Amino acid sequence: MIHEILFPGLGLSFSISKTAFTLFGISVAWYAVLIVLSFIIALFLFYKRDGLYGISKEHLFELMFYILPIAFIGARAYYVLFRMDYYLQNPDQIFNLRGGGLAIYGGIIAGAIVCYVFAKKKKIALGDLLDYIVPALALGQAIGRWGNFINVEAYGTETTSFLRMGIFENGIYQEVHPTFLYESIVDFVLFLFLLFYQKKRKFRGEITYLYLIFYCLARFFIEGIRTDSLMLGNYRISQVLSAIVFVIFCGLFWKKRKEMKKTEYSKQ
Repeated sequence: MIHEILFPGLGLSFSISKTAFTLFGISVAWYAVLIVLSFIIALFLFYKRDGLYGISKEHLFELMFYILPIAFIGARAYYVLFRMDYYLQNPDQIFNLRGGGLAIYGGIIAGAIVCYVFAKKKKIALGDLLDYIVPALALGQAIGRWGNFINVEAYGTETTSFLRMGIFENGIYQEVHPTFLYESIVDFVLFLFLLFYQKKRKFRGEITYLYLIFYCLARFFIEGIRTDSLMLGNYRISQVLSAIVFVIFCGLFWKKRKEMKKTEYSKQ
């Protein structure tokens, strides 16, 4: 099926199929291709930054073997959990991944758990391990969001912004916020910032703190204009979680910096 997507304010139009190619009679979606591409790029980044914080690329390659499937399961489980009313009535759809339904926060939570277990097993400082990974995570998110564009999903409310995206939903034309694009830009800028800031890191976990602070801040506002948010009552789950994580890690970051200043002052 071909989707027509327009950006009237930019004078652009696209005719896109969800299917990238067919292999042995099985249709492979562009979303899957982008996920694999993100994974390959992450491995390349790990290779180029071998030895950072004393962590070898071999450790990261081994970690990716575990983290990719578990994070994928976590992303699906999170989505299903907060749409339980639908899946209780349609249990056969729980494993229908081709029908869509992944939540990035579920993937991040599952991935963080894997990192914790892996760091304990390999005797690696968790803060170092997470700081090594999160720039690649931000880049992977920036790439993955284009899967939403191709699938014509995760868009926002109607708008007259020059960045508005024209789509056909159930045969009705509407111009909406391209929230996939907003988040992709935020994630890519965050990736560049974190990559640069790694050389200025002052304590273990600082890169991770900054990632969570800036990503959650941006996600809070972007989520507020999306039309497909997972809900708990009248509240958008991702918006609530973003606010909670933002406040917690701002507090932890401020506390850590304050402790460091006290230590520096005592040495004078």
